[in-house]
Amino acid sequence: MHVTEHEVKEGDWPGAVVVIGFPGISEARAWWDSPAYQEIAPLRSRHIEGDIILVEGVPDGYDPAATAQEMRAELSDDQQPLVSRRSRSAW
Repeated sequence: MHVTEHEVKEGDWPGAVVVIGFPGISEARAWWDSPAYQEIAPLRSRHIEGDIILVEGVPDGYDPAATAQEMRAELSDDQQPLVSRRSRSAW
């Protein structure tokens, strides 16, 4: 977000993030691959250093509270960080 203050809690943050919403991941890919965007992309890349990532949204019915509860239960069972356990199994 431009021209807004931010507070870094962990790690280093270069300062800004731009979020563009699309109806779905296929529309985001179509935007990226479009001749119109590819024509103007060098304007961005010559003047701004940054990364572009496409992130698929959460599925309909996603319940963040239930997910957090499951993660807490897994942590209390194993007392291991969830990320390290999940990296060993299929996500």
